[in-house]
Amino acid sequence: MNSKMNQKINQVTENTLVVGMDIAKRVHYACFVDERGRMIEKAFPVHQSKEGFESLYDKILQTMQETEKTEVIVGIEPTGHYWMNLAYFLDQYGIPLVMVNPLHVKRSKELDDNLPTKNDKKDALVIARLLKDGRFSYPRILKEIEAELRIGSTLRSKLTEDLASIKNRIIRWLDRYFPEFTQVFPTFGKMALATLEKAPLPQDIQSKTAEELVFLYRQVEGMRAPQLPKAKLLIETSINSIGLTEGTQMARQEIATLLRQYRLLESEIESVNSQLAEMA
Repeated sequence: MNSKMNQKINQVTENTLVVGMDIAKRVHYACFVDERGRMIEKAFPVHQSKEGFESLYDKILQTMQETEKTEVIVGIEPTGHYWMNLAYFLDQYGIPLVMVNPLHVKRSKELDDNLPTKNDKKDALVIARLLKDGRFSYPRILKEIEAELRIGSTLRSKLTEDLASIKNRIIRWLDRYFPEFTQVFPTFGKMALATLEKAPLPQDIQSKTAEELVFLYRQVEGMRAPQLPKAKLLIETSINSIGLTEGTQMARQEIATLLRQYRLLESEIESVNSQLAEMA
């Protein structure tokens, strides 16, 4: 641990310009200090835009020339995802970007004025002074296939969460209008989804024969061989259902909407999985 800390401290020499930045959504603040934490340039705004980033880069070069510095290190306190655009911009110019622990920032700024309150300009200076003490870590700047896989994996996770949310809404719908449904279909297989698409309410099923239901289900895309015994059991279950019988027009609209969203998410997840597998 001490060896790693020493390596970080040794990175900041008398030839290093230390840049601390407080990150925000629209306007960041940057502060320049030397290797001992003495202020070279007090905190100034950096807009989250191409012009703002280029202005920061020009100011870094100018200050390095004026102070005869040959190296530069930029440090930030990670705030959501707002730092990522800046990180990739700096990477294009070979400028290393590191991160400081938010807890260290909170504790350290109390040393200056005994106030832990949030202040963008003050935070930028605190971050810069943490850098010269080696209190930082290195973020991974993903590129090419690694970036694709990370974004794809995050997308897949989000889609899976959305699918689970839609599934829970379908279960809630069933609890109101057809609570006995899960006795016949414990999981959301193809026949279960076909049933909800073609005959979602108990009263839609009661008046039909098992053969008629099977014929209906075959009309659903991807449904090749509906099970006749399941259809018979479904009819028997629907006869004694305690499901709600009011508001059925909009109930049909609700379940139809949920099913469309469910099938779309399934399709999107399958597509993302296929692309990720090919990349991997």
